Amino acid sequence: MAPGADPHRRFDAVVAVVDSTADTPALHAPGGLLAALSAHTDRLVLAVVPAYRPQTPPTPRTVPERQAPPMHQPSYEPLRGPDFSSYAPEEVGWLLQDFSHVTLEAPTEEREEAIQSGGAHYAESLPVEYQPNARYQELFRAALDASAARIARAVGAVTETVLAERSPRPVLVSLARAGTPVGVLMRRWAQHAHGLDLPHYAVSIVRGRGIDTAALRWLADHHDPSDVVFVDGWTGKGAITRELSDALAPYPDFDPRIAVLADPGRCVDTYGTRDDFLVPSACLNSTVSGLISRTVLRADLVGPNDFHGAKYYRELAGSDVSGYFLDTVSGRFAEVAEAAMADAGQLAATDRTPTWEGWAAVERISQEYGIHDVNLVKPGVGETTRVLLRRVPWKILAQRGAGADLDHVRLLAEQRGVPVEEIDGLPYTCVGLIHPRYTRGATGADGKAVTTAGTADTTDTEHEANTADIANRDERTVAAR
Repeated sequence: MAPGADPHRRFDAVVAVVDSTADTPALHAPGGLLAALSAHTDRLVLAVVPAYRPQTPPTPRTVPERQAPPMHQPSYEPLRGPDFSSYAPEEVGWLLQDFSHVTLEAPTEEREEAIQSGGAHYAESLPVEYQPNARYQELFRAALDASAARIARAVGAVTETVLAERSPRPVLVSLARAGTPVGVLMRRWAQHAHGLDLPHYAVSIVRGRGIDTAALRWLADHHDPSDVVFVDGWTGKGAITRELSDALAPYPDFDPRIAVLADPGRCVDTYGTRDDFLVPSACLNSTVSGLISRTVLRADLVGPNDFHGAKYYRELAGSDVSGYFLDTVSGRFAEVAEAAMADAGQLAATDRTPTWEGWAAVERISQEYGIHDVNLVKPGVGETTRVLLRRVPWKILAQRGAGADLDHVRLLAEQRGVPVEEIDGLPYTCVGLIHPRYTRGATGADGKAVTTAGTADTTDTEHEANTADIANRDERTVAAR
């Protein structure tokens, strides 16, 4: 109990927690923090935890620009299937460490508590990956049947654009893991249409921490950096686009422009389409990505010259549809070849300068709906689907007249009791809004959890049940820690 103004009411005990950097003489000096706390308790406990000290820490008044370490070859070689991933070995080489033997998973509740209470980063642990149930599988197969030809055409258009504008023999480097199925498909297109056997690697990029620099050094030792083309699945707000651009600033030989299948956010200039439609791989996790987990970056596992890591979930082989997804889409290459070539020609004659229209729309929606945090606004069909499957959704904004493209979104929203609000002038087919309170799945741009003070004891079930009781949303503050 706080003592207030009454000097006789004192704390039973006070625990001061500082890191080792803050354990200074000033802390213990008369008039310091400990002395001030001692005035309010008879029992003061000081807990000192280790602090991470970078080799070249920033000065108090300046933040140095990112510096590129010397280019030298790490001791690792790419991991390949079947030892790592269910993909064929020639489809992709993973510039990662195999952490399959390391226990990294935690229940969602415990994981998010750790992120919030200790400032832990989302990339330091993994969510538990459960086998998808029949409903997920049915949704995935229906979406794939409906969009396979459309995806194949976009794969062809973006691959032809890369071959014409970036390099005749590009080195495809997909951003694990959402970009990896697209990278495999682009490689297959180049082989199908031109007989090219392109190298393809997957690397880790972590929100708030940048790209795996050891992987960059490996690439520079084995390939001409000017031939490297980074690949991702789709754009939302463009956060990863910005992250990659910043991370590559110290490496000017690499081109930071990402090639994507779909660019509804209008934040890249190399894409197959700017239409906003469901890429079915958004419906699933590792079971459509070669059974590979999200990437992991943790100080006790990854040194300065090490690749980031990931796990291979061999135990989920019975639910694996990675090969089915690739074969279904690439099986449509022949029928869409003429249209894809025409699309690439039209793109070559088009002004494709990024306008960042999507980011501006997200900022506007964040303000209009009283969320005041762009990290809780998930634009595009793919991201909206993920919100409905994995997060605590508040509502879905749908482009009026979107039609069949949103059939699966409407079905999921109905099953979860989430309202769908049709509006005009939306630059995306739909936008998912995460519940603007504490949500266990929401993370900010720095990878840390987004929370609202005073709501941490509210359960996911209560969030869903109380969706109608949030008319006072403008009064809440959502802060990204």
